[in-house]
Amino acid sequence: MDLDKTDLAIVRGLQVDGRLTYETLAQQVGLSRPAARMRVQRLLETGAVRVVAIVHPAVRRLTASAHLAIDTDGASAPVAREIATLPQAPFVTLTSGRRSIMAELRTAGFEELERTIEHIRSLPGVRTVDPLIATRHVKDPYLLADEPTVTVQDELDELILTELEGDGRLPFAELAGRVGLSAGATRSRTLRLLEGGVAKVVALVRPEVLGMGYLCGFSLRIDGSAALAAEGVARLDRVTFLSTCLGRAELVGTITAESFGAVRATLETVRELSAVREVESWLHLELVKERYDLGPRTT
Repeated sequence: MDLDKTDLAIVRGLQVDGRLTYETLAQQVGLSRPAARMRVQRLLETGAVRVVAIVHPAVRRLTASAHLAIDTDGASAPVAREIATLPQAPFVTLTSGRRSIMAELRTAGFEELERTIEHIRSLPGVRTVDPLIATRHVKDPYLLADEPTVTVQDELDELILTELEGDGRLPFAELAGRVGLSAGATRSRTLRLLEGGVAKVVALVRPEVLGMGYLCGFSLRIDGSAALAAEGVARLDRVTFLSTCLGRAELVGTITAESFGAVRATLETVRELSAVREVESWLHLELVKERYDLGPRTT
């Protein structure tokens, strides 16, 4: 869908705070409240934007993560879609380059991470799984960096989070009806969870909607300190994700850009960094799954 400047301003506002009121959005973009509400609803109905709660990984006990480069025997799309059914895999793409599939895993500890990788290796059609084990997420638009200052107290708190993971803009009155509390009590609990860093409500936007439809993954071999090199790479605006890791490379990341030329220019800038010894890159050809609003699960 084509977005005008006002639509884009609304989207960027919701990326910062997905529960901004229509009145606040209207003031920010210079519209009436009904006009702002109509535009938000249109964005949501087309699927260009989803507004969801991202729960802090510590709350979900998601303490381990990895990036998998996967080769297949035969067609890769069916394998990618099978991997995408796993709750431990929030991100799965079909890619160009040496490997045909890239996937991110987030699990409740390294034992579950190992089991999940072994399960993927056993899937029909999988030839090779090459994991990079993440040690630190340096830059991640969907990760709450600071530790929560409050805790999830009971099942009602958990239910509120689950409902907001499905629809981050649920009005307090409707949310109250779903969880069985008064509107006032629901509002109080919700604000406590959001302000305490347990969750953040954000807009998930397809990159092409913002004119940034070119996604390139990369891994870097580093001379010297990976942490110091990561600081320089993370400062690049088009680098939207970056993690330090163990395996065939010390850093893995994503470039989100407006053109192939912008992707190339960013890769060249990365190559020029003195600590970078080797660069491997690939294009994300099809986004099979991107869901960081993962509710509680048992494994």
